[in-house]
Amino acid sequence: MGDFVKKIVCIGAGYVGGPTMAVIAHHCPDYKVTVVDISQEKIALWNSDQLPIYEPGLYERVVQCRGRNLFFSTEVDKEIGEADIIFVTVNTPTKTYGEGAGRAVDLQFIEQTARRIKEISRSDKIVVEKSTIPVRAAETLRRILHSGNNSIHFEILSNPEFMAEGTAIRDMEEPDRILIGSMDTPQGRQARDELTRIYGHWVPKERVLTTNLWSSELSKLVANAFLAQRISSINSISALCEQTEADVTQVGHAIGMDTRIGAKFLNAGIGFGGSCFRKDLLNLIYLCEHYGLHPVAEFWQKVVDINDFQMQRFVQRMVNAMFNSIVGKKIAVFGFAFKPDTGDTRDAPAIHICRALLEERAWLSITDPHALPNAKKDMEGIPGEIDYLEDPYQAVKGAHAIALLTEWNQYRNLDYRKIHDLMEKPAFIFDGRNHLDHDALFDIGFNVYGVGKPAREHFE
Repeated sequence: MGDFVKKIVCIGAGYVGGPTMAVIAHHCPDYKVTVVDISQEKIALWNSDQLPIYEPGLYERVVQCRGRNLFFSTEVDKEIGEADIIFVTVNTPTKTYGEGAGRAVDLQFIEQTARRIKEISRSDKIVVEKSTIPVRAAETLRRILHSGNNSIHFEILSNPEFMAEGTAIRDMEEPDRILIGSMDTPQGRQARDELTRIYGHWVPKERVLTTNLWSSELSKLVANAFLAQRISSINSISALCEQTEADVTQVGHAIGMDTRIGAKFLNAGIGFGGSCFRKDLLNLIYLCEHYGLHPVAEFWQKVVDINDFQMQRFVQRMVNAMFNSIVGKKIAVFGFAFKPDTGDTRDAPAIHICRALLEERAWLSITDPHALPNAKKDMEGIPGEIDYLEDPYQAVKGAHAIALLTEWNQYRNLDYRKIHDLMEKPAFIFDGRNHLDHDALFDIGFNVYGVGKPAREHFE
């Protein structure tokens, strides 16, 4: 253990901490990397063959490095005390109480972590903000860490993550940019250079961007806000397309060829989900209101409103198409994760859509390659009849409709002629991601409804 150049500790063994540290350990064998968490269950899973999260490439990185220079531990205090660099990746949920409830970030876990670092530390340390936190939060960290008669010096850096779930390992290993924010002081620049050296093991120098602390913190919120705004923009147009018989895919392709606009994030669907977009938008709205920028806050609120409208619209279209009633009708739900290649269901559109379908008294049969355990938790206590089935062919037996909510690749390769035979007639497919071959489905006999596309209906 004495051969390591530096000791890195990551506090928080979740979706950010685990993959980030696995990649750092993989590319920096001369650093000892330890992920700590107070959850014994979570750490036990990280030390097993059944990791607590699914990400393509993650298992291979963990198995290769675990026990060599990558460790998972519940000995939080011990590892903090020995660390040179501490990454903070604890949960930063939206507040559910008090001032700013429903919009502001709940920083209690950040504050608890800072107080623990201060209490345990006996040597100078670099503390790296990796959790998504509001701008100026580093000031809170610094005041706590340097409060009282504390002779230990902590240098705080902002290093927001820009990984997308489902591609987290690739995004970390081939990043568009690594953003490091620091104070413009000799100690701040020295800490920034220390972190830059770690990423320099695999990231080209020109992709490491350095800014002041506040610009780095705000950049994370703004990046997610802009991506969410793109999604809401194309989804708002999809509603108009359905009324005018335009095709949103064709419209998106046409405008995306304009280099000033670009083609990414112009695929219409049922709305954004995941742990970041809604949370970061609400935080940005709260910050704007806090600083009296009410027109700016209203602008970003509309991005959230359009997202909610898109989910409501999808359900209403299903009800309207199925003869204005889905009472007692079985609907096979294809996909529950908020996006493919992850089992994560946090703020997944599927949660909101399935709840709305149950309120209409439909019977749901949910299938997903990786998200069924989380789906059961998310839907627990919701009145209505729900089946959870791994096999999509079992899920469609006797179903009146299919609602595709997650664009898993395997859903493209199913035998839809067999599926049509297994379903009640007329059979409906509502493709919430425009993921399937609608012409082929229509030819088989399905009534097909894509997002932002004219309905393909049979009238026997």
